[in-house]
Amino acid sequence: MESSILTTLLSFTIPTIVTGIIALYFFKEHTKNEDKRRSYLLRKDRQNIALPLRLQAYERMSIFLERISPQGLIVRVTPSGDDKVNYEKKLNKTIEQEFEHNLAQQIYLSPECWNVIVTSKNAIINMIRNTMADKEITNAQEMRERILQKASNMESPTSVALSYIKNEVHKLF
Repeated sequence: MESSILTTLLSFTIPTIVTGIIALYFFKEHTKNEDKRRSYLLRKDRQNIALPLRLQAYERMSIFLERISPQGLIVRVTPSGDDKVNYEKKLNKTIEQEFEHNLAQQIYLSPECWNVIVTSKNAIINMIRNTMADKEITNAQEMRERILQKASNMESPTSVALSYIKNEVHKLF
């Protein structure tokens, strides 16, 4: 009699345990899928918010690069006198002010893109300093002409940085 009770008890217990294990497995899978779905939706919402900010940062840095390009800078910043040293300081100060104005944009750009922009800015400053150090140049007007001449004879660092920005923006879409 005991064995028939034990058999009856096992015949009810084993299917219950198997059903419980299967239910637990499906519950865990469902919970994992729900977590992934929520995570995806949160990421998508964050991306919808961040994308316009990133694009705006790329736009602002593009404007910055256009403003510090030798052609744009020389046309916009005129010398106040004939002293080439003062003109060089004025040009470099303008570049640094533009840079400081856009400094916060780096949080929206990739580190590589930011490094390209900083390198471009530093290359323009070095080009201006090297032109000012030329002994053949005696005044600010000659310095302006030489900077424009150098800029037209080589690929500008700002155009390289702009190309990098464009490539990075294309990767976003």
